[in-house]
Amino acid sequence: MISIITAVHNQLPMNKLFVQHLQQATRNRYELIVIDNASIDGSADFFESVGATVIRNPANYSYPHSQNQGIAKAKYDWLAFLNNDILVSPGWDEVLINTMLLNDLGVATSCGVERLEAPEITRNFKRRWKLIRGAVSLIGTQQRQLKLMHRLMYTDWKGFCSRRNVQFQGQILKGFVGNTVMIQRAALEKIGLWDERMQGADFDLYLRTAVRARDVGDIKPVHIALDCFVHHYIRLTLKGGYPPFADRDNLINLDSKWLPNDLALLKEAVE
Repeated sequence: MISIITAVHNQLPMNKLFVQHLQQATRNRYELIVIDNASIDGSADFFESVGATVIRNPANYSYPHSQNQGIAKAKYDWLAFLNNDILVSPGWDEVLINTMLLNDLGVATSCGVERLEAPEITRNFKRRWKLIRGAVSLIGTQQRQLKLMHRLMYTDWKGFCSRRNVQFQGQILKGFVGNTVMIQRAALEKIGLWDERMQGADFDLYLRTAVRARDVGDIKPVHIALDCFVHHYIRLTLKGGYPPFADRDNLINLDSKWLPNDLALLKEAVE
C-alpha cells in the first residue's frame, strides 16, 4: 500500500486530470494526502470529494515543508511524492516499485520529458513538448487544452508507456526527475525528512542519498527507473502565478549547505 503526497495551490483543471489518471492507472491500494496551500478555486473541496485527506494551510508553503506535513499523516511504508501537474502511466506504481526492489533502491524517480535514457533523446522530447505546449497554450490551459497537448505529444499513451516498460524493464539510470519520487520508509529513516530550508529540495534529496552512499554505504543514490514514464506539464500551469511562500525567509540555496566536493556529485545526476 502506498501513501501518495501531493502539494497544490489552485490549478483545479489540472488537479481533476491528475486524479483521473491516478485512479485509472494506480494498481496498488493507496491513500492520497493533499497539502492545499490556500487554494481559492475549490481545489481543496474537490480533493476531499474524491476521498483524499486534505491538509488546509492558511498560506502558500514551500515544497519541502508541505511534503513533511504529508509524511506526518502517511500510514504506509511506500511514500510517493507526486507533483499535481503530472499524468501517471498505467501501472506506474507497480512498475516503479518492482524496479526499485530489483535494484535494491530506497529512493527512485520515474523518467519523463526532463530525463530519458540518452541526452539526445531527452533533447528531442523536450523540443517536441515545447512546440506542442507553446502552440496549444495559446488557446488556454483548461482541461480540454491539457488533454489535447497530451494526445498530440504521445498519440497512443498506453501503447507508448507499454513499449517503454518492455524495452527498459528493470533498467535504471543514476539521477532524478523530481515530479515523481518514491521513497521506502526505511530509506527515509536513514536520510531524514525533506530539508525545509532547501529551495531546490529534489537536488538536496539526491545529494543526501549520494553523500550517504559515499560516506556510509547503506543506501544507493537516487536512480531513475527508465521503465516508468510519467508525463509532466513542466511549469505550464505556473502562468497564473503563485503568492510568495510563507516560509520564504527560511529558504537557502544548495551552495549554502553543501561543500564543493559534495555538489560535484550532482554532475552525474543531471547529465
